[in-house]
Amino acid sequence: MSRLILAPMEGLADFVLRDVLTRIGGFDGAVSEFVRVSGSLLPVHTFKRIVPELDQGSRTAAGVPVRVQLLGSDPHFMALNAARLVALNPAGIDLNFGCPAKTVNRHGGGAILLREPEKIRELVAAVRAAIPPDMPLTAKMRLGYEDKNLALDCARAMQDGGAAELVVHARTKVEGYQPPAHWEWIGRIRDAVTIPVIANGEIWTVDDYRRCVEASGVEDVMLGRGIVADPGLARAIRAADAGRPDMDTVVWANLVPHLAAFWQLVCDDLEPRQRAGRLKQWLNLLRRRFAEAEVAYQHVRTMTDQRAITVWVAELQARAGCAQGAGAQGNAEQ
Repeated sequence: MSRLILAPMEGLADFVLRDVLTRIGGFDGAVSEFVRVSGSLLPVHTFKRIVPELDQGSRTAAGVPVRVQLLGSDPHFMALNAARLVALNPAGIDLNFGCPAKTVNRHGGGAILLREPEKIRELVAAVRAAIPPDMPLTAKMRLGYEDKNLALDCARAMQDGGAAELVVHARTKVEGYQPPAHWEWIGRIRDAVTIPVIANGEIWTVDDYRRCVEASGVEDVMLGRGIVADPGLARAIRAADAGRPDMDTVVWANLVPHLAAFWQLVCDDLEPRQRAGRLKQWLNLLRRRFAEAEVAYQHVRTMTDQRAITVWVAELQARAGCAQGAGAQGNAEQ
């Protein structure tokens, strides 16, 4: 059975969306948004602000373990911060070698490190030496910065430094998020290392998942934007793997209560200026999978008043409840 992991997505899959997506189900684990490490030892509250799951056993409300991702380029400070993080008992520590953001890369972090395999090895080794032997240490990489010439060297460097597992986003930094993802390159990396490799990139449907597994030769998959656009994707993959396709489909009426829960969490936990934008951001991606999300997005895209949005969400939930009730009645009459 494949492992399915929720991807770290800066500015998208924060603790609020992690909570909701893992409640919907299908996941074996998750990785947090990155905690950025520069030239200082971060205070405990910084880790907990980004990963509040640390106060609940490093698990989401649904019980899914969350590894904390660190991003930085200085081995000394990465090691210091990893050691501090260990005291908070994370489910594991993940290292970011894939972030394509210009600001991050300009300061020597994320994907730009894929130009320097030896520096990657030093950084991973420094963190490995700073944490207990039984603390899981993993890494996430892209296939390179401008090209894929150093992909195998970078993967070997992560393994040699002490990473126990590797997630490969099958595109370079320059390729960004443009299709296609080069899943066959994940297979090349799998053949070049002895540690487990997890596939990531451009998995939007069950068919994409199957093609990725076939092309890469790996069993485990990390789901990113595809699970945000179709929150039932992990469950659908589970159902397909179990030979019962379409038996665990998440339809719009099923999703609306989760959308309402998301809005409530956003209002409870995020700054007022962030709230409306976060709902619109998720609805925008949901349009890819649900026709009803297009209607919802067009309705709220110009709204900014929290109270008005809250009223609209309650009305949406009431309509979805009526639709579910009508569907259940129809099934009973057949």
